[in-house]
Amino acid sequence: MTGEPATARRGSAREVFGVFLKLGVTSFGGPIAHLGYFRDELVRRRKWVDDREYGDLVALCQFLPGPASSQVGFGMGLHRAGPLGALAAFLAFTLPSAALLVAFALGAALFQGTIGTGILTGLKIVAVAIVAQAVWGMAKALTPDRERAAIAVVAALSATLLAGSLGQIAAILFGALAGLLVCRRGTTDLTGQMRFPVSRTAGITCLALFVLLLLGLPVLALATGSAGITVFEAFYRAGALVFGGGHVVLPLLQAGVVDPGWVTSQQFLAGYGAAQAVPGPLFTFAAYLGTASGYGPGGAAGAAVALAGIFLPGFLLLTGVLPFWNSWRSRPGAQALMRGANAAVVGILAAALYNPLFTTAITGPGPFCLGLVCFVLLIAWKAPPWAVVLVGAAGGVLLALAG
Repeated sequence: MTGEPATARRGSAREVFGVFLKLGVTSFGGPIAHLGYFRDELVRRRKWVDDREYGDLVALCQFLPGPASSQVGFGMGLHRAGPLGALAAFLAFTLPSAALLVAFALGAALFQGTIGTGILTGLKIVAVAIVAQAVWGMAKALTPDRERAAIAVVAALSATLLAGSLGQIAAILFGALAGLLVCRRGTTDLTGQMRFPVSRTAGITCLALFVLLLLGLPVLALATGSAGITVFEAFYRAGALVFGGGHVVLPLLQAGVVDPGWVTSQQFLAGYGAAQAVPGPLFTFAAYLGTASGYGPGGAAGAAVALAGIFLPGFLLLTGVLPFWNSWRSRPGAQALMRGANAAVVGILAAALYNPLFTTAITGPGPFCLGLVCFVLLIAWKAPPWAVVLVGAAGGVLLALAG
C-alpha cells in the first residue's frame, strides 16, 4: 500500500510496537477510556499528531463499523510507520489481553476474592480519571468557541438519551451537519498534516474484499462444511455489523456462539467478566470464545481464528476509506464538517464519562476520592497512565479491604 513517500513515515514498526505494547498492558476501562490513553501517549507525550488530527481520526472511526479504539490504533500505526506500523500497533495492543483471556479459557483463575474484586474496582475508577482527562484536553482543543461548545453539549445529550450506538451515530451526524452551517470560518491548509500511505487502488481493493467476505463466507462455509470457516464467518459477521465497538458487539457474539451451542451461557458470562479485568480492546473477548468453543479448532488455534475474524472487517473498512478521506477533507466544506464532528466527539466522550463509567465506578465517597486523586495525578502531576493504573489498583484493594 503506497501513496506517500517513505520520508513522510517518521517512525519504525519497532517503535510503534513498543509504544502500543505499553498501551496494551496499561489501557484499562474499555474503548472510550482507550481513546484517552491514546491521546495522552500519542498526542500529548509523543506528539505524533495534534488534537485536531487525532479528533479527525476518532470521528472517522466512530462512523465506521468495528472496534473504534483498535481502528484508531491501527490508523495511528499506519500513519507513523506504514502498513508494518499498522500491523505492529494491532498486534502489540491486542496480544496482552488476548493471551490473558486464552489463559482464562484454559482454566487460569483471574481476579477472584476480595483482592481481585478490589483491583477490578480500582481499574474502573482509573478509567473514569483517564476519560475525564481526555474530555478536559480535547474540549480545550476542539471546542474553542461557542458554536462548537454548543455542538458538544447537544452531542452529549444525544449520546446520553439515545441508548447504544444509535446515540453516538446521531451525535456525529448532527455535529457534522451543524459544522457545515456554523463552523465555516478559518479554513486551514492541511498540507503536511495527517496522511496515510494507502493508494486509491489499495483502498478500493480493501472495500471490495470487505463486501466479498461478508457475502461470500456464509456460502463458502455452507459449501465446504468446514468448522474453521464457519467459526471465522461468525466472528467476521459480528465485527462487520457492529457500530461503536466495545460492549455493543456482545449481543452479536452471543447470537453467534451461544445460540448454536458452541459455548454455554455460563461460559459466555464468565469470559465477559474476565474481559472486564484485563487491559486492551474488549474485542479480544473473541479470543476467549474461540478457545472455549466446542465447535471448530478450539484452543489457541480457535482464538487466532476468532481474533482474525472479528478484527479484519473493521481494518478493511478503515483502510478502504482512508485514501478518499485524505482528499475529501482538504475541501473547506469538509473541514467545517469535521470541526463539527470533532466537537461531537467531545460530547460523546463526556456522555461516556457519565454513563457507564462514572455511574458504574463511582459508587460512594471512597471511590470518588480515589478517582479525584487519579485525576489530579494525571492533570496536575503529569503522572504516566501506567503509574496511575497502579495507584488505582492499590486504592481499589484498600477500599475492598476497608469495606
